[in-house]
Amino acid sequence: MAGQNCLVANDWFCWEYVTSRSQELTDATVQHVWITAVSVLIGLVVAVPLALLARRGRRWAAPVLGLTTLLYTIPSLAMFSLLLPLFGLSAALVVTGLVLYSLTILVRNVLAGLEAVPEDVREAARGMGYGPGRLLWQVELPLALPAVLAGVRIATVSTIALTTVGSIVGKGGLGNLIAPAVNSSFKAQVLTASVLCVLLALVADLLLLGTERLLTPWTRATRRAGAAPAPAAADAPADALTKGA
Repeated sequence: MAGQNCLVANDWFCWEYVTSRSQELTDATVQHVWITAVSVLIGLVVAVPLALLARRGRRWAAPVLGLTTLLYTIPSLAMFSLLLPLFGLSAALVVTGLVLYSLTILVRNVLAGLEAVPEDVREAARGMGYGPGRLLWQVELPLALPAVLAGVRIATVSTIALTTVGSIVGKGGLGNLIAPAVNSSFKAQVLTASVLCVLLALVADLLLLGTERLLTPWTRATRRAGAAPAPAAADAPADALTKGA
């Protein structure tokens, strides 16, 4: 049935639900995007120093990678319960939990990107007078961008899914619509909110893929030329070193 009748019939596909609850859907989507974006950004800020610490050697890598992996094994309900005394029933509770989950992916990808930087590139930069900080920001991190952004893409899609769990404290974005609708068997609301979650994940992944291609043009040149990635990676910092000289 169509129109108003689809709500009465509790159909899965009901455009009347979308039009009549458009503001509610918009608010939930905006909250979902906000929580996801903040969580991934904070996660990335935390992941970079942790990856730098892990890069110092096995003595540091084992505990850092082990801890971030352990955090990901904690069930979301248990994680939020452990954080509840610190943050209460707030968005900060959900964001903190999502940040901790994102570290598993982000730390490993940042570390992999940094370790993939050719040693001869580092030596060339040092020979031109680059200090540790300048070497990191102008040579190593730019070269690590493909791996870092790949991690950000995975973490973002994962976080979009996990954000729905925040509905247990009323801060779950589209999860705030899915959870009660499942309990009440409100089919149109379950399907619409779930589809919006999937669309968010697809749009976010495409946007980040476009950003990755925009910020790492040398990777496309490598693929077109059919060359091995290592020489192409060495060419990119050569440009950076020339500009920085």
